[in-house]
Amino acid sequence: QVRLVESGGKLVQAGGSLRLSCAASGRTFSNNAMGWFRQAPGKEREFVAAISWTGSSTYYVDSVKGRFTISRDNAKKTVYLQMNSLKPEDTAAYYCGADLVNRRTVIITRITEYGYWGQGTQVTVSS
Repeated sequence: QVRLVESGGKLVQAGGSLRLSCAASGRTFSNNAMGWFRQAPGKEREFVAAISWTGSSTYYVDSVKGRFTISRDNAKKTVYLQMNSLKPEDTAAYYCGADLVNRRTVIITRITEYGYWGQGTQVTVSS
């Protein structure tokens, strides 16, 4: 099993930066792609970014390309989301999830392919 704990969210002004962290426990972390998703009030949870289990490939939703960077440190069992040039529309609870398939060769963006969700961390961007 994998347990995930997100942190780093807070209130920030538009144009600011934040780095979210997702700490994992469990022996399978290094074999799983990891993804960041977000959920705004009244909306469904949506894909934001993902990184392959090797860390060599990443994928982003168009709205965050060039502003967000996902990375991972398998030795620390942690995945990060560096968020720059934040916009009010980035306001949401951010969750990390682990790909349910070990060592998948492609990055998946479908939320149903991820699990072991943490409790989330709130990011609020004021205008």
